[in-house]
Amino acid sequence: MKKRKKLKILFVFLAIIIVIFFLNVFSKRTRNFFYTISSPIQKPLWKLGSNVSNFFESLFKINSFKKDSDQFKIENQELIVEISDLKDLRKENEVLRKALNLNLEKEFKLIMSELIGKDVSQDYVLINKGSKYGIRKDMPVITEQKVVVGRISEVFPSFSKVMLISNKNSFFDASVQKEEDDLSGMIKGKGDLEIFLDLVPRDKEIHEQDIIVTSDMGGVFPSGLLVGRVKQVIKNDIESLQQASIETSFNIQNLQYLFIISEY
Repeated sequence: MKKRKKLKILFVFLAIIIVIFFLNVFSKRTRNFFYTISSPIQKPLWKLGSNVSNFFESLFKINSFKKDSDQFKIENQELIVEISDLKDLRKENEVLRKALNLNLEKEFKLIMSELIGKDVSQDYVLINKGSKYGIRKDMPVITEQKVVVGRISEVFPSFSKVMLISNKNSFFDASVQKEEDDLSGMIKGKGDLEIFLDLVPRDKEIHEQDIIVTSDMGGVFPSGLLVGRVKQVIKNDIESLQQASIETSFNIQNLQYLFIISEY
């Protein structure tokens, strides 16, 4: 029994030595054999692994690109806002420069404001300056070209309501610029951005394109502010007075910055 056991152990030992010998001798052939058998499977598996790797790599790149794109959009929007602010500042400086060139600051004490809303149907506009900036009711409102626009009608802490000269409740003394004759009357609002000159004696000559300016007789506006030009003279043989329709010297659509006269 013991002899048989020893022979089995010896046989197993010899078998292991023979296998190792053949593996060393024929290792290349063996590896080639297994490679040949497994190569049809390895190639699809390698491609699959490569595709999976590329897929996740693409997802990572897409996610990274999206983050970069979102950041770019944010930076682009910030840049647009900065450019817009710079444009507004440049526009504001241009308006101030025009006002300074006309020596407005020498004639009046001014507060500059920006138009923030319009109610054309009611002949009102809103500006971004209110009581905390020193704005008070009935202060005159003009453009940088010394064109009268209206007067403050309501005041709030941060904004104010401006009643345009075309408002039906607006009226003030005015005169026709003429060298040879002092011709005065009253400007009245008709609504819908229209005004007319009223209470002019019939014997006084008014012509189309005559220039109308404010008069200090009524005390609403300082004298010499530009109101507009005569469009049409309206005479009636029965009436002792005449009227004239006036074209205002400001365009409501182009208004952006306005000056409030705080003292004159």
